[in-house]
Amino acid sequence: MSTIHPIVDQVTRRIRARSAASRAAYLEQVDAMAARPPGAQSMGCANVAHAFAGIPGRDRIRIVEEKAPNVAIVTAYNDVLSAHAPLAHYPEVLKDEARRLGATAQVAGGVPAMCDGVTQGALGMELSLFSRDAIAMGAAIALSHDVFDAALMLGVCDKIVPGLLIGALHFGHLPTVFVPAGPMTSGLSNGDKAKVREQAAQGLVGRKELLAAESAAYHGEGTCTFYGTANSNQMLLEAMGLHVPGTAFINPGDDQRELLTREAMRTVLDITKNRRFAPIGHVVDERCIVNAMVALLATGGSTNHLIHWVAVARAAGITIDWDDFSDLSAVVPLLVRVYPNGSADVNQFQAAGGPGYVIGQLLQAGLMHGDVLTVRGPGLKAFACIPTVQAGQLAWHEAAVSGDLSVLRPASAPFSATGGLKLLSGNLGRSVIKVSAVPEDRHVIEAPARVFDSQDDLQQAFKVGELDRDVVCVVRWQGPRANGMPELHKLTPPLAVLQGKGYQVALVTDGRMSGASGKVPAAIHVSPEACVGGPLARLRDGDLVRLDAVAGTLAVLVSEEQWQQRTAATLPQALRQANCRGFGRELFAGFRRHALSAEEGACTWINND
Repeated sequence: MSTIHPIVDQVTRRIRARSAASRAAYLEQVDAMAARPPGAQSMGCANVAHAFAGIPGRDRIRIVEEKAPNVAIVTAYNDVLSAHAPLAHYPEVLKDEARRLGATAQVAGGVPAMCDGVTQGALGMELSLFSRDAIAMGAAIALSHDVFDAALMLGVCDKIVPGLLIGALHFGHLPTVFVPAGPMTSGLSNGDKAKVREQAAQGLVGRKELLAAESAAYHGEGTCTFYGTANSNQMLLEAMGLHVPGTAFINPGDDQRELLTREAMRTVLDITKNRRFAPIGHVVDERCIVNAMVALLATGGSTNHLIHWVAVARAAGITIDWDDFSDLSAVVPLLVRVYPNGSADVNQFQAAGGPGYVIGQLLQAGLMHGDVLTVRGPGLKAFACIPTVQAGQLAWHEAAVSGDLSVLRPASAPFSATGGLKLLSGNLGRSVIKVSAVPEDRHVIEAPARVFDSQDDLQQAFKVGELDRDVVCVVRWQGPRANGMPELHKLTPPLAVLQGKGYQVALVTDGRMSGASGKVPAAIHVSPEACVGGPLARLRDGDLVRLDAVAGTLAVLVSEEQWQQRTAATLPQALRQANCRGFGRELFAGFRRHALSAEEGACTWINND
């Protein structure tokens, strides 16, 4: 293992110093919770009877009389999400494994899990970001029964993993292992699917052809096979040492899948039965968070995590910001080419060496902290390995060589010397761009602005030909406080069509685009958002806007005097009212009111009193 890179060390030290007081307060609370007698032994008899009335008598004896470990299962199962459909049978598998090991397990609770792929461009998408905090609350409610010695978190997709992680960190005294289900097998390639989407945007194919292409791409159980937020989640959990090593990208139905699921129970019980110190609140420290950030950058992962991992860190008493990501991105090489950064999918990534190879390369280059605590014990080296099955048993071997250099490269010969994300700042605020998905000749765009109040307005302008020119499309009122910060995936096909015609095109928005933002340059998460008087509220049609991913700037090219004299527009009353009605959006009024900025994690649960 190499000496840690000086910039990685510097960023880690800066985060530790910035977070000293809040981290100390967090750990004091975690340690106080850990020092209490186990709930099942200290509760009143009525409480205990209620907690275990529904389980088999032998399990009851194990918990109450034999004082055997009892593991909470918190599940995000539903069969609307293809990635979560395999989780249906996991609790019984996990309970069976617990009994084999002389312990017990209970489904402590379920948490909501919505599919962004289903809600893209629809009103339900306005609940998506806030569902993360609702999931965290659901996980906390599940664990609040306080009769558990450890926890297993079953979830995979976009907001679900960050939500489960935030909830788990609020019960930081419990050893916790995350249990995924893996990606679906490969179907229609992402590139071919994108072509059909662009043809549909131009009216060249109809709904029948488009649905056939989409159904060929999304065709079975498991996560989508592009490298979006869901699969980035799994990469980050591996880098944080919260999985069974190498479990992220094994397909549902693969011979290894059930063995790895059972291994998750064995791992968490090894911690509790052998009194091995690994409470999640101590596992997730500053080094662990930096390792996740580095893994995100090295793999060109989802921009959503510049929001979610800020919130995750806050849940552990740690404060990170986009400057930290930017400084790391300057020294972390891009090792992975998976769609939208390349043509491969996550199954090809896994076949080439997957997370194990990436982590091994980053450790060797001194770009990750190897001396961390993980659910498998001290040190991250175990996560630089790939699982296999030998004689019906799991075994791990070092991921020493890339199986496909077009997908996965060593740190000594990366696809790019810097990470896949870039911080932009200027008189239009602070934002981020996923440069790894954008061709270099599109890293600088300067064109007149066309300002829209909704993504529907942009699509309508595209349909009638108003955008057939060099243009920076600005979609405002899309931040957390305005409407919950939905993803704007539906804008990718029309903007890609314009770019394909040879126009200089970019998107600027205070909304989100996630990990499938495509090859159109997009400055997203603009903060402060327009709804709270951010700079996008001052923009007007025709203003010359420059997005410069080389210099790291986002600016409107008007004089400072003129810019300061501009009156900021306000969220139209009709739009404000529409954002608050229907599809359950009324229930999230408090979330919108209290949400922090995107750079602060869009958290709705921070107590600023």
